[in-house]
Amino acid sequence: MAEDKTTLVDAQAQIEGKLSGKDAAIHGRVRGEIALTGRLLIGEEGRVHASVAADVVEVAGQLEGDVRARAVTLRETARVKGRVEAQALVVREGAWLSGPVASGEAPREGGAPTPPRPEEKPGA
Repeated sequence: MAEDKTTLVDAQAQIEGKLSGKDAAIHGRVRGEIALTGRLLIGEEGRVHASVAADVVEVAGQLEGDVRARAVTLRETARVKGRVEAQALVVREGAWLSGPVASGEAPREGGAPTPPRPEEKPGA
């Protein structure tokens, strides 16, 4: 049953270094690097200054650093500064995000097809 456990960084904790594993919930302070195969939750009291890679990231607190995930949700209280790369990105009203964003599916090699000009309608 160890696979169902979540690493918890409580509000009084401070961690510096690399945090890795499956799932984690951060309510304290983390500085360094976070690499998870599952879900990362940064609670309202959480303060993270790190590069983050996870399957799903949910931020309610503060995050400074680059984020790479399949899905990212910024709750109303989120404060994020850094690059965000995600297939799905949800930014709730009230959240603050500063930095470059890449969201959705990555473009195919060679770039996206050029849409037809109005005078070149297909099948016309």
